[in-house]
Amino acid sequence: MTYSEAIQFLYGLRLFGAKFGLENTFKLAALAGNPQNNLRFIHVAGTNGKGSTCAMLESIYRAAGLRVGLFTSPHLVSFRERIQIGRELISEADVVRLARKLKTLAAEFPKDHHPTFFEVVTVMALDFFAEHRCDLVIWETGLGGRLDATNIVTPLASVITNIGLDHQQWLGETLEKIAAEKAGIIKPGVPAATATDEPEALAVIKKAAAEHNAPLKIVAAPGLPAEYAEALSLSGEHQKRNAALAVATVEILRKAIPVSKGQVIAGLKNVHWPGRLQLIAGDGKEFLLDGAHNVAGAKALRKVVEENFQPHPKTLILGILEDKDWRHICEILAPLAENILAVPVSSSRTAGTKELAEACRTANPSAKVYPCHSLAEALQKKPANHLGIVTGSLYLVGEALELLGYFPSVANERDLNEWSAQAKSMSEVGR
Repeated sequence: MTYSEAIQFLYGLRLFGAKFGLENTFKLAALAGNPQNNLRFIHVAGTNGKGSTCAMLESIYRAAGLRVGLFTSPHLVSFRERIQIGRELISEADVVRLARKLKTLAAEFPKDHHPTFFEVVTVMALDFFAEHRCDLVIWETGLGGRLDATNIVTPLASVITNIGLDHQQWLGETLEKIAAEKAGIIKPGVPAATATDEPEALAVIKKAAAEHNAPLKIVAAPGLPAEYAEALSLSGEHQKRNAALAVATVEILRKAIPVSKGQVIAGLKNVHWPGRLQLIAGDGKEFLLDGAHNVAGAKALRKVVEENFQPHPKTLILGILEDKDWRHICEILAPLAENILAVPVSSSRTAGTKELAEACRTANPSAKVYPCHSLAEALQKKPANHLGIVTGSLYLVGEALELLGYFPSVANERDLNEWSAQAKSMSEVGR
């Protein structure tokens, strides 16, 4: 098996969609020797900020001298971004070796219960982290929590960043239902922390923690001491909230894993998380890239732009998936820019550029709004003196990083993010 063949094997697993539930993952992990039993985890769920919080935790514990595994999704460009140790991406050779192993193990399942893409990748990551004897794994959920494949582990701490309306077709239409899915990562007696401030969602999380006798730390705004806020390398008030949650988690686990104040500061100072309020410049062009793909993310982006980039002339380059609340996102973001370029996302689920353009015209009648055939076309059309704000989807941000030369181009690997397109709603899965 070559690396290209390994990626093709993973790509083929998309045919099995996303069957929520833990039975397959437990079985697959058992066939692999239950590598999760040899690891320690911090399990992170939430609507927004999961990846950033994971990146902060990873950076802090790495600054403390630990060998830290990091499992996140989706990837921006390369599949290898999903599985990292010490922020080094898993090698192509290891992807090949583990894909070959998991392909053999998956063949032991009946065809109608074949492991899905995310189940296979979850066990690949567990196997890899156990092989390398990671001291700690920062472990991000894929979708939801309760029935997410990552939920086969018993962590040192369970972390829920926040609760908002996203993925309603799978997680439920209300904050309470979504919170119940996220709170499914809380385990008996395992401490938990959350920065959730929506009363309905917080009530659900509190109830779940009480039922599991799990000590719960609630991080309220602003929550981050000035010395930590000054060190934080990620921009935006919402990142300070994520950092406060990460620091609270470190405090909760201080007896199990000692970390000094200086190591926390070093970790926050050196944290790097591409595609989230990432400002890049070159050849006389300036871009702000952010993967805001839901209403809460769009509001956070708007606040940052209004506070930090006025009166800089701006061009909004916007692409959104059609299963998102794209009209509302357009209403939030369109007033930011004089020029708006609506672009397709490289996904079968992309919202139409004409529809996006029309929604943006309605939200900002004074703007010049144009639909574009591609992101590449939009990047060329942006005036040189304008800040280009590329947003609406992490898929789009990944493509922008490739086109702008910040990531080497990787053929077809972004398409692996499409595994969830065929997911069944949680209501269709036995509780």
